[in-house]
Amino acid sequence: MLKYHMDGYSGYGVQYSPFFDNKIAVATGSNFGLVGNGKLFILDIDSNGRMIETNSFVTQDGLFDVSWNELHENQVLVAQGDGTLRLFDIQLRDYPIAIFQEHEKEVFSCNWNLINKQTFVSSSWDGTVKIWSPSRTSSLTTLIPKPMVAQNPLLASKDVPMSNQQQHASLSKNKNCIYQAQFSPHDPNVVMCCAGNSYVTMFDLRQPTSGQYNFLAHNGMETLTCDFNKYRPHIVATGGVDNMIKIWDLRMVRKMTTSLRQPMSINEIRGHELAIRKVSWSPHHSNMLLSTSYDMTCRVWQDLSDDGRRPTGKTNSIDPVNGCRQVFPNHTEFVFGADWSLWGQPGYVVSTAWDGNVCIWYAFAK
Repeated sequence: MLKYHMDGYSGYGVQYSPFFDNKIAVATGSNFGLVGNGKLFILDIDSNGRMIETNSFVTQDGLFDVSWNELHENQVLVAQGDGTLRLFDIQLRDYPIAIFQEHEKEVFSCNWNLINKQTFVSSSWDGTVKIWSPSRTSSLTTLIPKPMVAQNPLLASKDVPMSNQQQHASLSKNKNCIYQAQFSPHDPNVVMCCAGNSYVTMFDLRQPTSGQYNFLAHNGMETLTCDFNKYRPHIVATGGVDNMIKIWDLRMVRKMTTSLRQPMSINEIRGHELAIRKVSWSPHHSNMLLSTSYDMTCRVWQDLSDDGRRPTGKTNSIDPVNGCRQVFPNHTEFVFGADWSLWGQPGYVVSTAWDGNVCIWYAFAK
């Protein structure tokens, strides 16, 4: 394991460079990101196997996420607590090369389009998702999820059990913040986001108003993270404050009313003791999943509903021990960010937490 300590800063987001096998960007905040400055760290792994800081940028507010520019090897985008996104050139010092300012509250996630690399997406506590181009300071599109169960009388009595209705109404109040948004790695026009009202929404940018599809993911409790499977276009994973990871097949939909269709959860993974903060499918295996949690651990899971070639019909509940391939317990605070390495032997992971540590470890070690 490699470790680097960011003195005075707590880690929120981390990502390997898509261009260099030894370069990592980390988004952080002072005072656990609750108040004060943020700092973007650029870390390199040297020939002696050490992580060293090669550049950094102090910001006036905390940073909650980070994403490398897929078109430019030296540019890194960060999501900032003052409602802005900032683009930095890691070969320069001190100041961003571009600022994108439209969100009215904290920007909590940013993600670069892997196919149409001229665009990136952001999501905010203001309840909006925005599509941007790095060549423009104003957004290309603003996406707003449709009103959900709490406001939709069509769903009030028939589609949600009474216990869930009451739970959803209480838990979804003032929960419009969108924790994460990301582009599909299979279709440059598809964006997925998840929100504090428990819903996951899929947008089709070719018809941003009518092309919405949303579903209740975690029984009324906050859905904090989501990710597309890199190999199976119709499979997504979500994580929530119910301590569960759910895997969904978007093709397996049951009709609930004329206007609502709910996909089926084909697998539910239990093992974390507190809320799931991030889920990330492996870039090398179709059935391997990484998660981080407020329980201070990272875990690597094998999705037993797929054997790497075809669906199996199994769930992780039948074999929870073997389904969990690795528990990484070395963080001492909430673990927020983690990313799979694209390089070298498949299975290396970088993680960061409120303890200020950045750790690199191997996911399949016994």
